[in-house]
Amino acid sequence: MTTDFDTEKTRASAWFRELRDQIVAAFEELESDHAHGPLSDGEAAVFDVSETKRQSDDGSDAGGGLMSVMRGGRVFEKVGVNISTVYGTLGTRAQSAMAARKGIPGMKDDPRFWASGISLVAHMQNPHVPAVHMNTRMFWTPHAWWFGGGSDLNPCIEYDEDTAHFHAQQQEKLDPHGTDFYPRLKDWADEYFYIPHRNRARGVGGIFMDDHCTNDWEQDFSLTQDIGRAFLPAYVPLVRKRRAQDWTEADKDAQLVHRGLYAEYNLVYDRGTKFGLETGHDANAVLMSLPPLAKWI
Repeated sequence: MTTDFDTEKTRASAWFRELRDQIVAAFEELESDHAHGPLSDGEAAVFDVSETKRQSDDGSDAGGGLMSVMRGGRVFEKVGVNISTVYGTLGTRAQSAMAARKGIPGMKDDPRFWASGISLVAHMQNPHVPAVHMNTRMFWTPHAWWFGGGSDLNPCIEYDEDTAHFHAQQQEKLDPHGTDFYPRLKDWADEYFYIPHRNRARGVGGIFMDDHCTNDWEQDFSLTQDIGRAFLPAYVPLVRKRRAQDWTEADKDAQLVHRGLYAEYNLVYDRGTKFGLETGHDANAVLMSLPPLAKWI
């Protein structure tokens, strides 16, 4: 059995909040300093922040978080940056939804859990600016603990140089932990963010890990932090470069069709979506990843 990990839980939860604050500030700056190009004469949007609450079956407190959503901006059509720290007991269906840790010895007898993390999805106004997803998380039970997460780029109009920049920033942050991490987590992302019924990837990849535990908590937490730290340098320069480009109706149509793929993946395959719904977390927070508009042809 693991220890209660109270200190580690507190540190992890505080880090996810710190990362959330950095990202929210950076995204609001991208909105406010959009000085020329499409939609630059509109009003800059800001995040609408609300608390989320979760209750156990007996009505007792089971944690919650902050849901931060910005809609209808000059740069961001819809972006959500959510953090949560939840706890309680895992039902049978929730245990099955964990996927990576099914059948943990002792779980049926003591199904307590604690989980904390950050989850982000951004859908952009300009079709030349790629959509993006990022999340990192820590999960604890009395029987095991682990980290997971990553980030991936989802352009509807692909630019090779943008893809190269995004991946290079991920590799720069991962290489100090061992040069095997980036290629392994890149391959994992390619496998995880694949849509089998469409026979194609959701986007141009990134990095992803799940069930990561070397039994050295400090080392694994440091890796998880650097996955989070890689996000803004990987993504913000792409937004600044592409947000002023003109677009056509055909470009916008391509964006809406691509968003349909994104919605299909998140509703059918995404483990985080399934787990969030099965554990009774706020449905609006769980489903904030869905685009505001999409199209199927």
